[in-house]
Amino acid sequence: MKNYLSFSEEVKAAKLAGKPIVALESTIISHGMPYPQNVEMAKEVEGIIRENGAVPATIAIMDGQIKIGLSSEELELFAKSDDVAKVSRRDIGYLIATKQLGATTVAATMICAELAEIAIFVTGGIGGVHRGAETTMDVSADLEELAKTNVAVICAGAKSILDLGLTMEYLETKGVPVIGYGTDVLPAFYTRTSEIELTIRADEPEIIASSLKAKWDLQIDGGAVIANPIPEAHAMPAEEINAVIQAALKEADENGIHGKHVTPFMLAKVKELTAGKSLEANIELVKHNALIGSQIAVAYQNM
Repeated sequence: MKNYLSFSEEVKAAKLAGKPIVALESTIISHGMPYPQNVEMAKEVEGIIRENGAVPATIAIMDGQIKIGLSSEELELFAKSDDVAKVSRRDIGYLIATKQLGATTVAATMICAELAEIAIFVTGGIGGVHRGAETTMDVSADLEELAKTNVAVICAGAKSILDLGLTMEYLETKGVPVIGYGTDVLPAFYTRTSEIELTIRADEPEIIASSLKAKWDLQIDGGAVIANPIPEAHAMPAEEINAVIQAALKEADENGIHGKHVTPFMLAKVKELTAGKSLEANIELVKHNALIGSQIAVAYQNM
């Protein structure tokens, strides 16, 4: 297995020194944002993690290996290239075998982080149950991964283009804890609140770290969602973003867009319809997740 993992010098040194490490996905760079905002965001997020006492490990597939930590030049490559596959669980073996460039989704990043013994992972928002899934069966692999892979995901809730109610029902069925960080309700990515109440709330990183340690010490397999609301100053009005999402969903349906193409289409269309405000919000929420995720990683490492 170790032959497939390639650690950056920074991550290698962090492991030897027993420093906390925070995993980051690469799909948000290759498929989630346009250039140059994507690479600027990636480098800024890595900087936030370092400033808060942890080491960033951006994960991707490259040259037939799983890269745990990318150089500045590699980040630039993933940000600029038009020839990067979007990687979920089903794609990992094939992309390693064919030595293609692969940007890891939440599900794939969780798998790779667990292989690299990294327990804390920061992203924007998780995937979930798509609207209309009762007929399409379109459910993100992220949810199944959360049910079985021992990695905590710090995010701003599930992407608001999804059916949040069904997403929470799925996570509940699979026994995945959803912990609201300083909130009693599920944040909805661009907005701080939703109508969905949470059963678990934590206001300190130490409580989350202790909860994760107890869960995994007891061999209760599976991840956890740490739902961290977007900062107030950057949140978008719920009415505005919901109207935009409905318009974008209608266009996706009319154009026959489905499967893994839905999320990139939706994010691009929402950006267009909000005149770029949604992209600014997306960047800010990822940065805030990096801050909180670093604090959780430090607390977890100190236990």
